[in-house]
Amino acid sequence: MSASIDAAHVAKAFEETFGAAPQGVWAAPGRVNLIGEHTDYNEGFVLPFAIDRAAVVAIRLRDDNIAQLRSSYGTEGTVSVDLDTLSHDTMTGWTAYPLGVVWVMRQMGITIGGFDLYLHSTVPSGAGLSSSAAIECAVATAFNELESAGLSPNELVLVGQRAENEVVGAPTGILDQSASLLSTDGHAVFLDCRTQESTLVPLDLAAAGLLILVVDTKVSHAHATGGYAARRASCELGAEVLGVAALRDVVAADLPEAAGLLDDETYRRVRHIVTENQRVLDTIVVLDDAGPAAIGALLTASHVSMRDDFEISCPELDLAVDTALAHGALGARMTGGGFGGSAIALIPASVEATVRASVVAAFADASFTAPDIFAVSPAQGARRVR
Repeated sequence: MSASIDAAHVAKAFEETFGAAPQGVWAAPGRVNLIGEHTDYNEGFVLPFAIDRAAVVAIRLRDDNIAQLRSSYGTEGTVSVDLDTLSHDTMTGWTAYPLGVVWVMRQMGITIGGFDLYLHSTVPSGAGLSSSAAIECAVATAFNELESAGLSPNELVLVGQRAENEVVGAPTGILDQSASLLSTDGHAVFLDCRTQESTLVPLDLAAAGLLILVVDTKVSHAHATGGYAARRASCELGAEVLGVAALRDVVAADLPEAAGLLDDETYRRVRHIVTENQRVLDTIVVLDDAGPAAIGALLTASHVSMRDDFEISCPELDLAVDTALAHGALGARMTGGGFGGSAIALIPASVEATVRASVVAAFADASFTAPDIFAVSPAQGARRVR
C-alpha cells in the first residue's frame, strides 16, 4: 500500500464524523498520461499510468435513503442529500463526483440506499492528474463491492465516464478512469479507446535510473468549461468533414488531403490527433525495443504538437517543459487536458535536484506562482485498502 494512502487515518476520521466505524475503505489513484492527449474521445490510443497519490473513501451503508458526505478539504461540513431527490441541482461542488457515480449506478438498476461517506485525497485538484476520476473510481469500486453489483473493471470505467459526462458536465473520454482502475505497479496501460481493450506495458523507471517529475503549475483547469469542449467540437467537425466515424480512422498519409478540406484551425486540431495517435504507437515500440530512456523525443514532440496545433498549453507549462529540457530532462510535455495543470519530465534520477531547482528559479524569474514539484511512480489501481 502506498505511503500516501493512510487507510487507518481515513477510517478514524470517518468514525469521528459519523460516530461508527466504516464498513470498509477504498482507494483509487490519480494518473499521469505518459503520452496520448485528447486522443481518447477520438477513439484513439493512450498510454497513462496510475500514480502513488489517491482518493480514499470510507463508507458505511445506512438503513434509510439519506447520503451524508464529508471530505477532508470541503468547507461546507457534512452534506446531506435524500437520494430520491438526486438531480443536477443536488449534485454540486465536490459531491457531484461521488453522487454522480451513485446516480449512474442507480440508473443501471443497482440498488444503492443511504450511506455515510468520508473522502480524503492526495491527488492535487486542478493539476491535470485526474483528481475527479480518482474519486469516481474509488466510489464505484466501493459500491460495486458493498452492493455485490458484479461489474467488471471495464464496466466501472464506463460508470465513471458517464458520471463525468452527464453529471459533472465534462465531455471526457475513458482515459482517466481506465488508468485509475486498470493499472498495476510498474506498468503503464496501453488503451485502445475504440474497443476498450487494454494491455499492461512494463514501465520500470527505477531499474533504468529514471523518474518522472511532475510540475504542477498551479494554473487550475476545469474540463467542464471552455477550451476542452471546444477542442472536442473541433475534432467532431473534422471527422464529419472527412467522412470518418472518428479521427482514429485518419492516418498521416491522409493529412495532405485533409488540409485541402478543412479550415486551418480544424486542420491543426486534426493533425495533432493523427500524429499523437502515432506517437503513442511509436512509444510502445520504443519501450519494448530500447526501454524508457529512449522515449524522450516522443514526449517532447507531443508537447510541441499540443502547444502549436492543439493550442492547449500555457506560458507556465511551456516554461516548465523548456526549463526541464535545458537542465537534463530526456523529454518533457504537458499532461492532462491542458489550459493549466501539470507538465511531466522524464529525467535521470541523478539530475533531479538540478531540474527541481531550475524550474523553481525559472518560475520565480517569470513572476509565476511557485510550482509544486514531485516525483511519481507507476502504481496499483483502485482497490479496497481496509
